[in-house]
Amino acid sequence: MAETDGFVREPHAPDPDEDGAPMGGDHRIDIAGDASGTVIAGNHNVVIDAHGSTVNLLPPQERPRPVRRERVALVPRRQREPVGREADLEELEDALRGHGVVQLWGPPGVGKSTLLRHAARSLEPGPDGVLFLNGAHREPEDLAQEIFEACYEAPGYAPTGPELRRLMTGIEVTVYVDDAELTPERLRLLADAAPDATFVFASRERSLLGESADLELRGLGRAAGLGLLERELRHSVPEAQYAVAVELCEVSLGRPLLLLRAAGLARPDTSGEVRLPRPAEIDGLLPLLFDRLDTEALKTLHLLATLRDAEVDPEHVGALCDVPDPAAVCGRLAGLGLATVTERGYRSVADVLPEVRRRFAEPVAVDRLCDHFARWAALATTTPAQVADHGRALEVVAEMAERRGRPDLAVRVARAVSPFLAESLRFGVWGRLLDQGQNAARQAGDTTARAYFTHEKAIRCLMIGRRVVAAVLLAEAVVLWRQLGDNEGVDAALNAQQYTPPTPEAPPLGESPGTMPGNDPGMTTGPGTGADPGAGFGSDPGASPGYDPGTSPGYDPGASPGADPGGWAWSDPGTAPAADPGTASAAHAGAQPGADFGAGQGANSWTVPNPAADPASHVAAHSSGAASAGGAAAGGGAVAATTTTAFWASLIAVVVGAAAALAIGVAVYQDLTSENRTPPSSASGPSDGASGGPSDELAGVWKNEVGQLFLITKTGEGSYSLEWGGSCGDSSTHEVTGSSGSYRGTVPVWDESSCGKRIGDVVLSIDVSSDGSSAAVDVAEPAGAEWECRTCESRTWTRPS
Repeated sequence: MAETDGFVREPHAPDPDEDGAPMGGDHRIDIAGDASGTVIAGNHNVVIDAHGSTVNLLPPQERPRPVRRERVALVPRRQREPVGREADLEELEDALRGHGVVQLWGPPGVGKSTLLRHAARSLEPGPDGVLFLNGAHREPEDLAQEIFEACYEAPGYAPTGPELRRLMTGIEVTVYVDDAELTPERLRLLADAAPDATFVFASRERSLLGESADLELRGLGRAAGLGLLERELRHSVPEAQYAVAVELCEVSLGRPLLLLRAAGLARPDTSGEVRLPRPAEIDGLLPLLFDRLDTEALKTLHLLATLRDAEVDPEHVGALCDVPDPAAVCGRLAGLGLATVTERGYRSVADVLPEVRRRFAEPVAVDRLCDHFARWAALATTTPAQVADHGRALEVVAEMAERRGRPDLAVRVARAVSPFLAESLRFGVWGRLLDQGQNAARQAGDTTARAYFTHEKAIRCLMIGRRVVAAVLLAEAVVLWRQLGDNEGVDAALNAQQYTPPTPEAPPLGESPGTMPGNDPGMTTGPGTGADPGAGFGSDPGASPGYDPGTSPGYDPGASPGADPGGWAWSDPGTAPAADPGTASAAHAGAQPGADFGAGQGANSWTVPNPAADPASHVAAHSSGAASAGGAAAGGGAVAATTTTAFWASLIAVVVGAAAALAIGVAVYQDLTSENRTPPSSASGPSDGASGGPSDELAGVWKNEVGQLFLITKTGEGSYSLEWGGSCGDSSTHEVTGSSGSYRGTVPVWDESSCGKRIGDVVLSIDVSSDGSSAAVDVAEPAGAEWECRTCESRTWTRPS
């Protein structure tokens, strides 16, 4: 990050090697411990190690004392002023004077990012400065940490939520957040982290109804549209082409993205006069533009399309596409409206993806991508911040490796970058990569990697205050390290356990667990039992309320078994070919940035969020769907158990986790009280140990046929709170009411192709059986709905046994 009048972020490129190549030659990843560092999260001093991190508790006198910076200036790169946006800029300036939160919204390609960047540099900053952030695929906690680091000098320190709010109180900065496609709850969470800051959120949809000043950005008028065309053409529109230019402005709806493409296709005729494309070609501009691109530009678009909605620094384009001047190529594509420039690099525009698919039969080879990013992370010049900035690209590459039947490559990438993500203190993206690594390790049968990811997930939970989940994960990690005979790993996990609620000690390997201390006598032991009902639902003290952004997305009440939310358009083994969304322009087809290649849905098909394989960061991770030699396990997955010892190791880990969750209830309630939070009234588990029947016919933990979990908490007479994880890593909580076995409520419907776009609500009906062990669940469209819910159907929920 270059320092110019404060903190101005500029793209960083590692030093070239001796041959002049942007990336190094022969580098290997030493998982034994080359990647290490020390950070402080809350009250914990954490030594990050590629083998397995360790934790120590800091006494009050040794905790950091952040030093406030006098003024903050974290602004975007310079750009040309937007054309025809003077009135919009003035309206935004007026809104900033009277509101703490402003939402700038409009369709793709209308120029939100351009206006937001210009506003961040030209409008009067807050009394304490200005910040510009990119919110794409980032959680509120990660954005809040970046705001804190800009306002305070405190390297390697992440304060707890309450401490962060205390430190940020009184700091009056203006924060511009581009691509803020977050739910209203998560936008509020971010704004609350800096209570005296002013926020400007740019998004595709208006979501903060009645809570903010909102400014809808529309297309350019005729005069401004003609002005943009003339600026791009570098001269006035010829008189013979004036009528064509006017019609282009009209059919493009004044969206700058389409006008940029039209200008890019302008060519002189035989007389030397510039000719614009015909307005009738507006929907076919992309193929025409592609026909005029050189090989370097096409290879660059191929890579960007492979990485879908992820940003990458031009250095990766140069290394993977053999392009000598990648920054120039990416800049040229952005000027043609084929790529989007961000503070972290470049990404593909959503409606470009179908044309790339048409021209390239396969995405960039996954083994090459994984090898590249794993080697890059291991370079001495690569910083933790750079790795965190490429978190989305790393997620896409790891997911791609799993889909292509190479979980070993996903393990390699996730394990190579995990220590650096931990050091970056971006706990959201770190949690997602840990989940991916753990799932891939199970698929690959890599017990060493599985132990590492389980251990690191536990450390992360400690760092964000989720002590209950950490206790369960550490109990599992101890078993896995012992199974491997890794005493160093065992010691690290046991060391961390002292900072969690007390857990019973696991019996020796190979020995039947029997009845363990703290076990509920009414609880049946066996694989899949004992999942902590509070884990993953925000019930742990110190956690951010309501969600854990690092857990895999999950818990969809209406998801169909086997539904795949992020399939690739290029055919993967075992994946049905995706429907081609067509090449219609964003102005006509409603294309959304960030849409996956293989969404397989039309522009107007909507679904409730699809689940992930690993719905929560707790002991339920044993049931992720790994191949099993011993049969199916409860919880929606098969437990890999090729030997008796391995079977008992997995069984013990689950039982230890169950016993831990039961034994630490008193401590959890005390901690909840100390945080001024209300514990769930009826979320203690599916059964009552004395009677064997349900403690409440509806309250407790439920799961559907594919193992997704739901937490239902009684909030009053006849009223309940239903919570499950959202498709973008957040959680969603909604009210359910009823009695005598019949309950009703509504749950949101989201655009499957993008995060944060709420379309409406579906009607949820839950009819509990007479014995309380199962429930018939029906998800239906409301009367008069103008959208299609493809996963609305009847399902069955059961209580985890």
